[in-house]
This record gives sequence, C-alpha cells and structure tokens, in this order.
Amino acid sequence: MTTTFEGLSFQLSEEHLAVQQATRDFAQTELWAGVIERDEKEFFPDELVQKMANMGLMGMMVSPQYGGGGMDTVSYVLAMEELSKVDASASVMVSVNNSLVCYGLEAFGTEEQKQKYLTRLATGQTIGAFALSEPEAGSDATSQHTTAIDMGDYYLLNGTKNWITNGGRAGIYLVIAQTHPEKGHKGINCLIVEKGMEGFQVGKKENKLGIRGSDTHSLMFTDVKVPKENRIGPDGFGFKFAMSTLNGGRIGIASQALGIASGAYELSLKYAKERKTFGKPIAEHQAIQFKLADMATQIEAARLLCFKAALDKDNHHDYVKSAAMAKLFASQVAMDTAIEAVQIHGGYGYVKEFHVERMMRDAKITQIYEGTSEIQKIVIAREILR
Repeated sequence: MTTTFEGLSFQLSEEHLAVQQATRDFAQTELWAGVIERDEKEFFPDELVQKMANMGLMGMMVSPQYGGGGMDTVSYVLAMEELSKVDASASVMVSVNNSLVCYGLEAFGTEEQKQKYLTRLATGQTIGAFALSEPEAGSDATSQHTTAIDMGDYYLLNGTKNWITNGGRAGIYLVIAQTHPEKGHKGINCLIVEKGMEGFQVGKKENKLGIRGSDTHSLMFTDVKVPKENRIGPDGFGFKFAMSTLNGGRIGIASQALGIASGAYELSLKYAKERKTFGKPIAEHQAIQFKLADMATQIEAARLLCFKAALDKDNHHDYVKSAAMAKLFASQVAMDTAIEAVQIHGGYGYVKEFHVERMMRDAKITQIYEGTSEIQKIVIAREILR
C-alpha cells in the first residue's frame, strides 16, 4: 500500500506488516476468547497484560536502551487498530502506557528518571497512569486544584484526580498539580508518584458504559511527600508537558477509534453475507449495501488521517493539527459505524454474544477522553487560524 501526503510517499514496510500481523494474531487468539466476560465482570487479567508486555506492546516507541521496541508511530497505529478491533479495554491500557507515560518520560525526563522508571514501564514490569483530570478540571486543564507545595527538597501533594485509566493497576503515576497559583498555567508541575507513597490512596473503581475491562479510578493525595527529583522538567513546565503529551495520546485514541470501527464493520460484513431475508443474503439488499459502503469509506478516510498524524510525528513535523483531526474524525467514525453495525445485525445486534453492542458502548468514550471532540475543534481552529 502506498499513499502520498504533501509530497511524502509512504509504504508499509516488512516490519510494519510484521507488527500488524503479530498483533492481529494475538488479538484474535488471546483477546477474543473471554472478551465478553471481561466486559461484563469489569476485569482484565494480569496474565494478558504480561503477554502484551512480552510482545513489546507496552513500550513500542521507547528506545531500546530503556527496554523499548524502538518502533515508529506508524507501527503503533497498526498495533492499536488490531487490538481495538477485538478489545478496546486492552488497547487503552497500551495507549496510556505508551503515549502518555512512556513518551512523556522519554521526551522530557532526566536520565536518572528514565533509568529508574522508564525501563520498568517499557518492559511491562509495571504499568503507568497519567493523572490530569479532576472533578472541576477536565477539559479546562489550567484549573488545577491539586496542589504541589514546594517544601525545599520535596513537594507536598494534596488533591483529587478522577477518570484515571490504569488507576488501580498502575505502579507509577504522572500527576499534574499546581505549585504557583499566582502564575496560572505557568505555575503547574508534573510529578512522578509511586504507588505506596504515604498519603496516596486509590479511590473507587468507576462502573462505566464502555471499556469496562479497563480499570478507571479516582486518586486521592493527602500530604504526599514527593521528592524534588521526581519533578519532570523545570519548575512550571507541567502544563506544557501535559499538552505536549496529549498531542501524541490523541494519535493513540484515534487509532483505537479506528480499530473499534474496523472491528464493527468486519463483523457486519460477515453477518450481512450470512443472514438471509426474503430468500437472499441481506448483503444483496441495497439498503445494507449502502450502509457497508459508507462504513468502508469512512474507515479508510479515518485510517489515512491516523497515518498522516503518525507520519507527521515520525518525521518531526508539527502534528498538533493532524493528531486533533485524526481523533475528531476517527472517533465520529467509530460511533457512526458501531451504531450502523447494531442496525445491520437487527435484534441480534442488541445482544452481547454478537459483540457489536459492546463496540457501540466502547466507541463513545473515544469522543470524550484525551480531549473531547469539542476541544479537538478548538485545537484545529487555532492551528488553521494562526
């Protein structure tokens, strides 16, 4: 497959195809079995996380010197799509660990921080979480109520975070907090917090509409002493760190949305060829053909936007706009495709054993986390009007 973007010719390499096939095989053989039960019971077994780590999925883009795979963002997009075709709960764990935690540490952390934390995250010895959202600071990330008071050689961390993916499973947390309120967004810092630090408590697990296999928790910090050496970047760098990290995270969620859409479409295509009404497969009815045509076209467009964002990142171009566009469009495609998949399946689409109802529930979150669709439009507008 060859595609050209603004004079750039892109072709999937043998390595890309190998990553895609290996992840597809894993998803179909390891993740498919039990995905309905995991959704119903809201759990994801440690052994599956370890298998993903053994495949190198938890630190795909991290340099090999820190235990990562050293892969490019295109490989990451391909892997995320294949995982998400089967289980979006698995893919969001991979996305957060790669895009938000490992990337942030490798790009902005000190060598000591990388040696101490990044190697453990990239190899899957522990899982990471990114703690930005608060009860009153979701889309408005500048309004941090969690505070990190400078006490000389340590910070005193107090506050609450919510909607934290991997919140209960993680061992390492990147926590965004306000140190200098008078400086606004320039007074925010990012601190590395380890599970087990005195005063740090993991709150209740959220009972969610979708991605139910992934654990989402609130986090509470009460006078947690965080060593000064656990701050990422210079004093006041936290907001810039968060925004930079989220740009890459949007590529991951766009790829997740793409995978959900692809999975729903493939199930719908198979079902339409097998299900018969009025003496012929429903795929022979024009009404169904038009739905499938729309789904296939939208998915292909979303895939190209994901590749464009990945290529921009890999080629060190500004990818703020392309990542936002990919997430905005792919998340809408995921929602639209999943809804149509349920419609094509008819009554069977409304029951769990046919999977598409779960995909419809999973699709919705892609329009919300790592920046809502409305935030993506603001980002895109700012970029095109600059």
